[in-house]
Amino acid sequence: MSKYQQLLQELTDAHGVSGFEEEAVTVMKKHIKGADEIVFDKLGSIIAKKVGTADRPRIMIAGHIDEIGFIVKEITSEGYIKFLPLGGWWGHVALAQRVIVKTMKGDVPGIIGSKPPHILTDEERKKVLDFKDMFIDVGVCKGFDVKALGIRPGDPIVPDSKFQVMGNPNLYMNKAFDNRLGAAAAVAVFNEFAKIKHPNTLYAVGTVQEEVGLRGAGTAAHIVDPDVAFIADVSISGDSPDSQLTFGKLGSGPSITVFDGSMIPNRKLRDLVVNVAEECKIPYHFAALERGGTDGGRIHISRAGVPTLYVGAATRYIHSHTSILHKGDFQNLVKLLTEVIKRLDTKAVEKLSRK
Repeated sequence: MSKYQQLLQELTDAHGVSGFEEEAVTVMKKHIKGADEIVFDKLGSIIAKKVGTADRPRIMIAGHIDEIGFIVKEITSEGYIKFLPLGGWWGHVALAQRVIVKTMKGDVPGIIGSKPPHILTDEERKKVLDFKDMFIDVGVCKGFDVKALGIRPGDPIVPDSKFQVMGNPNLYMNKAFDNRLGAAAAVAVFNEFAKIKHPNTLYAVGTVQEEVGLRGAGTAAHIVDPDVAFIADVSISGDSPDSQLTFGKLGSGPSITVFDGSMIPNRKLRDLVVNVAEECKIPYHFAALERGGTDGGRIHISRAGVPTLYVGAATRYIHSHTSILHKGDFQNLVKLLTEVIKRLDTKAVEKLSRK
């Protein structure tokens, strides 16, 4: 098994849609080594602290721990589940997919129902179905009371997917790389400093409810009061046949994002990271996210403001049941963040916000 594979597998196999992240947070906590302190904010974000040779600067690596999913809205009189999306979904990628309803009595398997193509009208074939018109079948049948399964409105629903190493052994496939990749990177970098001196205090943070409004980022940043923040998150791949992007090929190293819909990154911090990557011969590429945002949208305006940069790894098919990550990109992301944090002493951090 390659380095970090177990960490990525356990984190992505864990269930934890927005607002219901407890299982994934437990896995993240299990893998954190050598923390001086682990605390939680009142939304449920996990915050691990490791003191270096100085209390400040405080360096925060945030990876949101929630994944996209659904929540039970109601149960029809026939026993079908009507549901609402948690996070950004496109109807095409949800139909006919397996899901798990998390109930007070345990996990209930189901499938998002879809019509066979044989009975679709020409107009229906052109339409992307709205979630209000979808349903989940958990085994509806005459004579069976679905309510006996313990399903209630408000129960979370998670994609049913499991970690796999692909035929190309450099590629991993599973749900929730958005953004257990970032949570795993925060853990991996934090653990590197169990044996490396650092001139700062390091925080590895798994934020909750990012997919529904960057909520845990705001509360966690208020607790940490960081001097510098790195947002570790997926970026969009540009190497599939349907992509219109010219950047973001799997295997091209970490992504350094120059713009997203919630934040313009700190230019001096970006330049520092680029210089370290080139000095250490770590491959990288630039990326931009025209729509959508990351936890940086909340963290960079926390308190008096925080120099913040969004870094990550190109990932195929995000916001679906299954996405694909290159293990080398993750490894180089950890290496790059580790090398940068070694250099973030008081003098270096002062330069980031000095005019």
